[in-house]
Amino acid sequence: MRPLPSPPVPAATAALARAVFPAGCLATRLRDEIGEVFTNADFTDGYPHQGGPALSPATLALVSVLQYAERLTDRQAAHAAAARIDWKYALGFELADTGFDHSVLSQFRDRLIENGLVTRVLELLLDRCAELGLLRVGGRVRTDATHVVACVRALNRLEFVTETLRAALEALAVAAPGWLAEHDLVSEAWVRRYGARADYWRLPKGEAERAAFAVTVGADGFELLDAVAAEAEHDGVWRWLADIPAVALLRGVWDQQYVRDRRRTVRQRTGKELPPGAQRIVSPYDPDARVGIKRSTRWDGYKLHLTESCDADGTTPHLITHVVTAAAPVDDAAQTLTVEHDLLAAGRAPVEHLVDAGYMGAELIVEAAHLGIDLVGPVPIAGGRQEREGRGYALGNFTIDWDAHTATCPQGKTSTRWIDTKIDGHPRIHVDFYNVGCPTCPAKPDRTSARFRGLTLHPREEHEALQRRRREQETEPWRQRYAARAGVEGTIAQAIQACDARRTRYRGLPKVTLEHVLLATAINLIRLDAWWTGTPLGPTRTSHYTRLELDLAA
Repeated sequence: MRPLPSPPVPAATAALARAVFPAGCLATRLRDEIGEVFTNADFTDGYPHQGGPALSPATLALVSVLQYAERLTDRQAAHAAAARIDWKYALGFELADTGFDHSVLSQFRDRLIENGLVTRVLELLLDRCAELGLLRVGGRVRTDATHVVACVRALNRLEFVTETLRAALEALAVAAPGWLAEHDLVSEAWVRRYGARADYWRLPKGEAERAAFAVTVGADGFELLDAVAAEAEHDGVWRWLADIPAVALLRGVWDQQYVRDRRRTVRQRTGKELPPGAQRIVSPYDPDARVGIKRSTRWDGYKLHLTESCDADGTTPHLITHVVTAAAPVDDAAQTLTVEHDLLAAGRAPVEHLVDAGYMGAELIVEAAHLGIDLVGPVPIAGGRQEREGRGYALGNFTIDWDAHTATCPQGKTSTRWIDTKIDGHPRIHVDFYNVGCPTCPAKPDRTSARFRGLTLHPREEHEALQRRRREQETEPWRQRYAARAGVEGTIAQAIQACDARRTRYRGLPKVTLEHVLLATAINLIRLDAWWTGTPLGPTRTSHYTRLELDLAA
């Protein structure tokens, strides 16, 4: 199906919208200030060039964004498009237009994902804002992240393996009921164990009974997987069963959760034998969700990274310019260069990038500088007792001769070994002062408790950038410059409160990524509306009790 041309706003719709909303609203102001945000031509690469006309993708894109701005479901959004005057005006509908079925929105999202158009909606709005002077290129941006809980139940290990096997049996019961019956996999015992959802109250209560039940579930799963593997091995008529997503997921979960020895004895893996959180599957219904832990918070799901413009002169609104959705355990620092490379490719590279310590690293400062970006954020002080206690010889007290591959301590002693090595895959340099008289040095108690002093250095460019940043962040001008980063916390709060960003609507990383792009675009619309109406930014909230304490202290 090919998309139809985008129609203008009918005169009757425009007249009624202005009569009903004389002061305007978000949807009507969007049409008045920007005009057509999206056009059908913007989405032609997601549609075939032959076939009948499709429902306007520009309309569906705008509906998808407006529904996030107002936290509507698909059904509610479709009803709004058919019944609300402000939406009809923004969409360019006739007054008598009956809209479309809500299921079309889900199909449109699938089409965006399948054709690699996930970020298209946000990019189009940002390009339009840049044309209107609402977005400055080469300014300042800031980035922060928040945890996002997957739209699945939290399961303990026994519930998880039981529900995973049940999900595979449910899929096979639909796809190949005859095969299940043929292999005697529909018994009274199996139906009793896997016929209903695996809830805590259905499982055995005693520890021994639960452990035995876990082994039984593991043996049943291996029996099912062996039967499926036999079909694929003999190239039978049912060989395609192994490709069913629920069956493939069952195989992956069993590899992670169970061990079967040569005697085919099954046991559940111990906690130490489980794969790390970045690899461990946590739900049979969202295979991309992972376990994330940050201080006292533990969640199953994802992490949302938002980057927004934050120029201080007040001539443009603060708009979200980049969105990253990552697995929950992925370090923030892994996204720093992703954000900067994507902004550079889109022609929106900033001069300054404000981040917190989680996004920082010596190599990241250097890489950002190579891109022409000043990565501004705090770095940790040099490790070691001397630096922590503020006495003795810290790293900054040593003179490094990079050309001669030596280091000299404040006592005038020169290092004897300079070794290139790697730590966690990153290049490092190990320097030590072996056999230069450290044991008899009068400053040894403050220098080191070991027999001789050793240093661990970054490569030269990284070391110098790291030392320079450590000196800078102790100055008041740098602190004032970095204070602008704090505003991104308000963006995270707005995403959570206005668009319910804390929990996903959909399952799977591709769909969650698209969800976050639509969410960011909706926040931009809300901010543009506030900009057009001159609505000031909300002040930092202070409770009455806290305010009383501040008043008494004054």
